[in-house]
Amino acid sequence: MKAYHIFLLLIAFTFNWAYAQTGGNETTYLHSIKMELHKKWPNNRTINLVFHGHSVPTGYFDTPHVNTLGSYPHITLKNVKKIFPYAVVNSITTSIGGEQSEQGSIRFGKEVLAHRPDVLFIDYALNDRGIGLERAKIAWEKMIQEAMANGTKIILMTPTPDLKEDILSASSELAKHSSQIRQLAQKYQIGLVDSYRLFQAIAKTEDLKDYMAQSNHINEKGHQVVANAILEFFSLESK
Repeated sequence: MKAYHIFLLLIAFTFNWAYAQTGGNETTYLHSIKMELHKKWPNNRTINLVFHGHSVPTGYFDTPHVNTLGSYPHITLKNVKKIFPYAVVNSITTSIGGEQSEQGSIRFGKEVLAHRPDVLFIDYALNDRGIGLERAKIAWEKMIQEAMANGTKIILMTPTPDLKEDILSASSELAKHSSQIRQLAQKYQIGLVDSYRLFQAIAKTEDLKDYMAQSNHINEKGHQVVANAILEFFSLESK
C-alpha cells in the first residue's frame, strides 16, 4: 500500500510539473467557474462542461463498444459533483469517433459553441497524426480563438497512448503533437491536461496494457487517470 501511495504522489508531481510548463495555474484558471459551482439555488445556474474530440472522449473502449459512463467526461462529472453538491452541471460530449481536428473545427460553431460551454476540453491528437502537425495547429488555433471570443474557458488535452508507438520516444508522432499542444496552451495562456506525460510516467513502472482497452483506446482505468488530472482544475484550494 505504501508503494502505491508513493506512485500516486509521483503521478501528481508529474502532472503539476507538466502543467507548470504552460505558465498557467490549474488551481486558479477556473476560479470564476468554481465560484459559480459553489452557488446554491436560487442563485445558481447550469454549468456546461463540453468535451470535443475523437473516439476516446466519446467513450469508445474496444471498438465498436462505447462505455459512455466509464469515459473521462462522465467520470469528471461525478468527481465535480462530489466537490460541488449544490451545482447543476452538464457533461456534454460533442466528440465523434474517427474524427480529426480539421473536421471538428468545421462543425465547431454549430455543434460545440451552440451548447454554450463554460469549460471546453479539446482532445484530437491521436487522430491528428493523419493530417500532420501544421494542419492540426491551424485547426486547433481556429477552435481556440473562436472559443476565447465566446468567453469560454479552454483546457487542451495531450493524447492518451497508442501502443503501436513508443511512448518514451521523443521522436514519436504523439510526442510531437503533445509538444505542439503544450506550446498552444502556453501561447494562449489556457488550461492543459498533459495526459501524455502522465502515461509516460506510468510506463516507466507499469505495463501500459493494463490501462488499455485496445491498442489506441484507454480502458476505464486509463480514463480514471485522465479524469483525476482534470479534477486538479476544480480543486477547492482557490475557491
